[in-house]
Amino acid sequence: MAATVASRCSHLGRSLFGGLRNSVPGLLTTSHELTCSNFLSQQQQRTFIQMRTVLKVVDNSGAKKVMCIQALKGKKGARLGDTIIASVKEAHPNGKVKKGKVVYGVVVRAAMQKGRCDGSEVKFDDNAVVLVDKQGQPIGTRVFGPVPHELRQKKHVKILTLAGHIA
Repeated sequence: MAATVASRCSHLGRSLFGGLRNSVPGLLTTSHELTCSNFLSQQQQRTFIQMRTVLKVVDNSGAKKVMCIQALKGKKGARLGDTIIASVKEAHPNGKVKKGKVVYGVVVRAAMQKGRCDGSEVKFDDNAVVLVDKQGQPIGTRVFGPVPHELRQKKHVKILTLAGHIA
């Protein structure tokens, strides 16, 4: 008897709180809603490479870090294999590329996941780029770290030949 009364009260409480939650937003939040919002905020951190995104340079062209100025394809931003225009923010003192130079780059690693044909997904821990010239030829002669094989579909075969590890 006491259990049914408790369950009815909890049901009544849930419906009352549910009504309050629907009528007054932000008045009452449950732990489940907080967990879901934390999960969504973690997912929102992994987005397209867009304007002002700082990327790591993974070739021996002389640049260390670049900042994206513009993604050349797509309204939202760049993904794996897309070409961007970037400004060099940090550079080695005696490299081919100097600080402040505006360069083209191909995104070879992105934190945002990308689905593959076989159903698997690929994503990396960082955002990385290989610097290229206007014709799409790499400036450096080596590429460090893993490079996804999706670059072959985007016609960046020269970057794949320079890479040590193809993921």
